[in-house]
Amino acid sequence: WLFYKGSMPSADEKMIGMVGARNCSEYGRSMAENIANKLSLYSISVVSGMARGIDVAAHRGALAGRGRTYAVLGCGVDICYPRENISTYMEIIANGGIISEYPPGTQPVAWQFPYRNRIISMLSDSVAVIEAKRKSGSLITTDYALKYGKEIFALPGRVSDVLSEGCNDLIKSG
Repeated sequence: WLFYKGSMPSADEKMIGMVGARNCSEYGRSMAENIANKLSLYSISVVSGMARGIDVAAHRGALAGRGRTYAVLGCGVDICYPRENISTYMEIIANGGIISEYPPGTQPVAWQFPYRNRIISMLSDSVAVIEAKRKSGSLITTDYALKYGKEIFALPGRVSDVLSEGCNDLIKSG
């Protein structure tokens, strides 16, 4: 079962998952917003997890481009987490949807967030990783995406930047 507020993606909607670090750099935040904005101009919807950092930047970029975006939560659809994203949460409901496998009222619990990444992967035609450490939830999303036969994109970063290690490893591994 999936629960949602707003709408679900249509069957023919082109979707890209955009994921990355919660504690991202300003470069990562800017690139997530810019890429999502540009994709929205081509009617490509963005799906992410509405977490701090890259996720919310991707949602905001899509919204700024007047595109559609979907947030897959690790809690009930009636709970905005993190609370600081309430204005983005409301805009997403009006321009896409909030999606969760957890029933309304389900509070956020740490183990639920990596597990929800499989839904981001399933909904997406491809997944873009903007910034990621070597061990991160973003790479869990790419593992699921690879299992589902999805194409993976990774934004290269400085070789000395720990937030770029995961992306650079993805690129290196092909």
